[in-house]
Amino acid sequence: MLVMGRNVAIDLLKKNKKVRKVIIQEGFDDKNIISLVEKNNLVVETKSKREIDNLCPGVNQGIILDIPDYKYMELNDFLNTEDDFVVLLDHLEDPHNLGAIIRTCEAAGVKSIILPRDRQVQVNATVMKTSVGTLDNVNLVSVSNLVNTIERLKEAGYWVVGTALENSIDYREIDYSGKIALVIGNEGKGISELVAKKCDFLAKIPMYGETNSLNASVAAGIMIYEVIRNRK
Repeated sequence: MLVMGRNVAIDLLKKNKKVRKVIIQEGFDDKNIISLVEKNNLVVETKSKREIDNLCPGVNQGIILDIPDYKYMELNDFLNTEDDFVVLLDHLEDPHNLGAIIRTCEAAGVKSIILPRDRQVQVNATVMKTSVGTLDNVNLVSVSNLVNTIERLKEAGYWVVGTALENSIDYREIDYSGKIALVIGNEGKGISELVAKKCDFLAKIPMYGETNSLNASVAAGIMIYEVIRNRK
């Protein structure tokens, strides 16, 4: 997997993560990164700006690292943990949202996020960059079917709370004291009908302006911290 950006590079190099190759732009002069690369005795390739941009379009800051693909956790392994609060993502599409949710979870002490394998953004260069070095502290649990996963979570004693605008109650009126699985929906469609039917509660965040919904990562942040606040 190719990841880009100076902050990501510094984080991975300082943590001595496995890096197969470093690709830098001609004239790259970040002495801190160059020192870390030399310290780790890594293979370095130098390419033109055009070549760098073709490899990783976007704000790559002239550096790309080739690292092993992200290793996801299995659901059975998660169920053997003692986590009593987990976030589920119902087919998010925007890597910036996934990265931001990972960062929020890490900041809030949420250790695991469950996401489907299909029709869901996975860990990529943008997610790595947006999560700003927090990915190592949060387990991403890959599952084949979200509805079946919710059933297994219920069997394990979790109450499932979904976020929805219709047929829902104010998110502040829910008791989050037990084992909680919080479902965050797709950016445009929200949570699916099948997932909504499996939820024990559907929560809504009141809108007081003309906007009728929040960005998925913003909604996730509000809900995650409400769960934490409610449990104290």
